Amino acid sequence: MEETLAALTTAICAGLGLGMGVLVLAGIARQFLRIGRPNEVLIFSGRQRQLADGSSVGYREVMGGGWSFMVPVLEKADRMDLTAIPIEIAIHNAYSKGGIPLTVHAVANVKVSSDPRRVKNAIERFMGRDPSEIKRVAKETLEGHLRGVLATLTPEEVNEDRLKFAGALVNEADEDFVKLGLQLDTLKIQNVSDEVKYLDSIGRQRIAEVIRDAEMAESNALAEAQEVEADARQRGEVALQNAQTEIVQLQNELRELRGKLDADAKAAEERTSAAARQATAEAERELQEIRGRLEALRLQADVVLPAEAERQAQALRARGAAASIEENGRAMATVLQMMTEAWLSAGPDAKDIFLIQQLETVLQTVVQRVNDIDINEVVLLDNGDGQALARHVAGFPAIVRQVLDEMKTTTGIDVAGTLAGQAAPRAIEVK
Repeated sequence: MEETLAALTTAICAGLGLGMGVLVLAGIARQFLRIGRPNEVLIFSGRQRQLADGSSVGYREVMGGGWSFMVPVLEKADRMDLTAIPIEIAIHNAYSKGGIPLTVHAVANVKVSSDPRRVKNAIERFMGRDPSEIKRVAKETLEGHLRGVLATLTPEEVNEDRLKFAGALVNEADEDFVKLGLQLDTLKIQNVSDEVKYLDSIGRQRIAEVIRDAEMAESNALAEAQEVEADARQRGEVALQNAQTEIVQLQNELRELRGKLDADAKAAEERTSAAARQATAEAERELQEIRGRLEALRLQADVVLPAEAERQAQALRARGAAASIEENGRAMATVLQMMTEAWLSAGPDAKDIFLIQQLETVLQTVVQRVNDIDINEVVLLDNGDGQALARHVAGFPAIVRQVLDEMKTTTGIDVAGTLAGQAAPRAIEVK
C-alpha cells in the first residue's frame, strides 16, 4: 500500500514538474516570439546573413503579418511602420521653362516600401529614426525634383496638363525614392500660380481668344444660318410650287377617276336593276307555279283524298258488314244445326235440358219483372203477434211464383215443374 502511494506521489510530482516545465517553456517562447502587424515590418539584427547576390548583412526582416523567434542574447527585434505619411509641398519662385517664376502647391502620400528589394534601403537609412525624419527627407526630395521638373515645362504645360506634370515628377523622383527605400503612393497638384500674373495674362489672352473665336464662330454661324435659311426658303418655295402642281394634277386625276367611277357605278346600277327586275319576274313566276301546285295539293288533300278515303272506308265497311252478316248467318246456321242435333239426341228431355241451360237468363227475367214493381210506401198493421213483417216478406216468393205461372201460361215453359222434376234424379245421382 505504501509502495502504491509512493508511486502515485511520484507520478503526480512528475506530472506537475512536466506541466511547470511546459509553462516555463511557453513563457520563454512567448518572451522571444515576435509577431508583426500587417502595417509594419519586423527587423531582427545581430547576426550575419548572406543574401542571394553574395553580399551579407547583419539583420533579417519579416514583412507585415509574419512572425519569428528572436535568438536570445544574439538578436535584437525592432519594428518599422509601413503606414502612409501625408506630405504637403509648397514651393515659391520656382522657375519654369521660359524664366517665369511659379508657385506650386501639391499633396503627396509617402510610405516605407514593402518591396523586399527596397525595404533594405529603408532599414539601413531610417532604422530607429522618427517618422518625422522620413517625412522631412521625402518632402525635401520631392521639392527638389519638383523644381527640376518645372524647369523643363512651360507655365502653360504646367497649368493645362497637371497629370502630365505629376507623372513627370513621379518619374523624376522614383530613382531617389528607390535608394531611400520609400514609395510614392499618390501625388496631386492642387494649385499653380505666379506673382507676375503671367498665368492670369495667359488666361485673359485665352479668354479674349475664346471670346473672339466665339464671336467669329457666332458671326459665321449666323451667316451660315442665314444662307441655309435662304436656301431652305428657296427650296421650300420650289417644293411648294411643285407640290401645288402635283396637287392640281392629282385633283384632275381624281375628278377623272371619280367621273369614270360614277359612270361605271351607274352602268352597274342599271345592270343590277335590270337583273333585279328579271330576277323578280322569274321569282314571281316560280312563286305562282308553287302556289298553283300548293292549291292543287290543298284541293287534293281537302276534297279528293278525303272523298277517296271515305269511299274506300265505306267499301271496306260494306265488305266488313257483309262478311259479318255472312259469317253470323253461317254461325247461326251452324248453331241451329248443332242445337237441332242436340235436341234430337236428347229425346224427350231436350226441352228440360234447354231450359236448364237458359235458367240463368230466365231467372234474370223473373227478377227484373219483380224489380219493375214500384211500391212507394208500405204500411204494416200488426195484430199484436209480430207476424206482419214476416207475412210481408213472405209475399215476395209468392210474387216470383206468380210470375213463373204467368210464364208457363204464356210460353208453356214450366220452370218450377222442370226444376221439381229434376230434383229427384240429381239427389239419386249424388247418392
